[in-house]
Amino acid sequence: MTLSAVASVFLVLFSVIDIPGSVPVLLSLRKQGVEISAWKATGVAALIMSLFLLFGTQVLGLFGIDPSSFAIAGGFIILLIGLELLLGITIFRDLATPGSSGNIVPIAFPLVAGAGTLTTILTLKAEFDTTSIGIGIILNLLLVFIVLKSLDWLNRKVSDQALGSLRKIFGIILLAIGVQIIKSNLLA
Repeated sequence: MTLSAVASVFLVLFSVIDIPGSVPVLLSLRKQGVEISAWKATGVAALIMSLFLLFGTQVLGLFGIDPSSFAIAGGFIILLIGLELLLGITIFRDLATPGSSGNIVPIAFPLVAGAGTLTTILTLKAEFDTTSIGIGIILNLLLVFIVLKSLDWLNRKVSDQALGSLRKIFGIILLAIGVQIIKSNLLA
């Protein structure tokens, strides 16, 4: 483990998780009345990412799933979330119920610990040691926690008009990310 390895892992995971890019999705969920607990969502994401770091290949193998198929499934989920944002429709109906929880779906999975993140963790294992990857995961989860804890403040500071615009922009970006994940794994 070196500082350089930890920094590399952190930056790769930061770009894949893209928690700043998820802020419009999170604020949109909040405005729909979905309860978000920073502790629960971050904890579930930490559990998923840690288990995948340690046992990801084996778990997928138990189900006869290769990492590309897993990534494609995650790409479809990201596509659906992008469509929700862009078109103003609700696909994940149980999440739109005021007072319901979005801690596990869609926050912990797929926004934070989605197929792209989990596939990236598997890829990083080929180049970096488990400790460096673990520290990179912890640092990213710390940022996720800070953003989730700041949602009330962000909700007060971001107008409905700005949120609507951001929702459309990030809807298109999520659609593109979903297509990219599907395309790159279909060709793999």
